[in-house]
Amino acid sequence: MHVIEHPYRILPDTDFSVADLATTPPFTVDRKVFEKQLKSDRKQIAKLQHRLYAEDRRALLLVFQAMDAAGKDSTIRAVTKGINPAGCRVHSFKKPSSLELDHDFLWRTNNALPERGHIGIFNRSYYEETLVVRVHPKILQYQRLPALPENLDTLWDERFTAINAMEKHLVNNGTQVLKFWLNVSKEEQKQRFLSRLDEPEKHWKFSSSDVKERGHWDEYMHAYEQVIRKTSTDVAPWFAIPADNKMYMRQTIADIVMKTLQNMNPQFPEVHDKEKAMFDEMRVALNSD
Repeated sequence: MHVIEHPYRILPDTDFSVADLATTPPFTVDRKVFEKQLKSDRKQIAKLQHRLYAEDRRALLLVFQAMDAAGKDSTIRAVTKGINPAGCRVHSFKKPSSLELDHDFLWRTNNALPERGHIGIFNRSYYEETLVVRVHPKILQYQRLPALPENLDTLWDERFTAINAMEKHLVNNGTQVLKFWLNVSKEEQKQRFLSRLDEPEKHWKFSSSDVKERGHWDEYMHAYEQVIRKTSTDVAPWFAIPADNKMYMRQTIADIVMKTLQNMNPQFPEVHDKEKAMFDEMRVALNSD
């Protein structure tokens, strides 16, 4: 386990209110300073990922959840820039397919878990089953579950238990799990939606469904509060990152990822004496060619 201490980490069994969590930085952000630091963090992440890939014993899973327009896509790009794509894979989870609905709610994400030596990134994740499905419980009718409890809170608690067990299993088998909630304010989301309408190069990002979901803001905040309370654990923590300032958010996340990899301290495989002797033979053979 390589969980770092951090001001934005939500400790287990913390009784908090989402409304009390910051959406803005605690100070004025100097963009040039943070860009320089982000660049430095990325270089360290790339070096550490190279060692993780060579070691081929452990993995890192980064989970990103947020309201629309919080900046998940751009943050993932910013943090992973420079990483060897052979050792990093991003999965974006949309509406489940008919095949995925024929399995339990963890099946589709389990199929996308990172292999040893890799960094896996989930843009949305299995947590959607306790977020969007909780806000829109009619979705459950498409999941063809054997039975539903009279009180759906029982179902969410069962899913939280399953998620916690799954994440503990991952950590026990070498995959460190970090979960980031990009905490954008309702006002900032509004401004970002308006910019998508006003700027032609951003029109492709806009969807009327995003505005419709905005109408369920309070329900989503309650859902996120429950998710983070019930599933931020010692082995798989949640970090609630202020998201109103994108540069601050990106550098903060990059710093957490970098320090986690430093704590993991991946090593290049050790070369044993027999292999060293074989290297000497190959060196002689090559030099005599």
